Amino acid sequence: MSLCDDCIRGVRHEGTPEGKWEDIGGVPCYVSTPAGDYPKDKIILFLADVMGPQSINAQVVAPDYLNGDPVPWEEILPNGSEFRSTFDLMGWLARHGQAETRPTLDKVLAALKKQGITSIAATGYCFGGRYIFDLAFENIISVAVATHPAVLQNPVDFEKYLELAKAPLLIVGCTKDYLFGPEFQAKGDEILGDGKFAPGYKREYFDGLAHGFAVRGDMSDPKVKGGKEAAFKAAVKWIAKYL
Repeated sequence: MSLCDDCIRGVRHEGTPEGKWEDIGGVPCYVSTPAGDYPKDKIILFLADVMGPQSINAQVVAPDYLNGDPVPWEEILPNGSEFRSTFDLMGWLARHGQAETRPTLDKVLAALKKQGITSIAATGYCFGGRYIFDLAFENIISVAVATHPAVLQNPVDFEKYLELAKAPLLIVGCTKDYLFGPEFQAKGDEILGDGKFAPGYKREYFDGLAHGFAVRGDMSDPKVKGGKEAAFKAAVKWIAKYL
């Protein structure tokens, strides 16, 4: 597995989270619920990027599947800067493989099932996008959204999705993405598009934007801000359609 420089490049957003932290299956999770009545058997699972659910950029149930060890914001580089961080990203990744992170996520999923949750829409960013595919392979989730996902294999994961998954899949990609570039994204269209994946497949593409734009983009840049908002709306529309 590998990550890229853009996985730890970006801008911290402003705002005040309105949800709260709860213990679900022994795992700290950020939880935000709608005002008024809502279906109690459905949930949206938010799988954060390497910054974790503690990041104000990424706060809805957002489990701390990084085990309290996200990449520190202090190590994040400004967009467009040269990569001069001394942070050992590959060392971090070695501590956050499937053997370390999946058991934590499974605890949350098991606890949610005990609470009566029967339908899960999952949206994942960067590092979390990998788990969108894995959970779909096992048919744990009912709806899938993967935004500039990392650590996927081309074309293996798309072929496996076609063979095993049942969750409608929305892919959100962009131009400048070392791990999930335009050619990689197009392979998904080739394998899953044009009705080949019957449950539903769509790809949203944001020209000129870079990996991380949907969660760590510079909101002072109108193009990045517009892309982030459009990616969010696309995810909401997809989840509302299928969940």
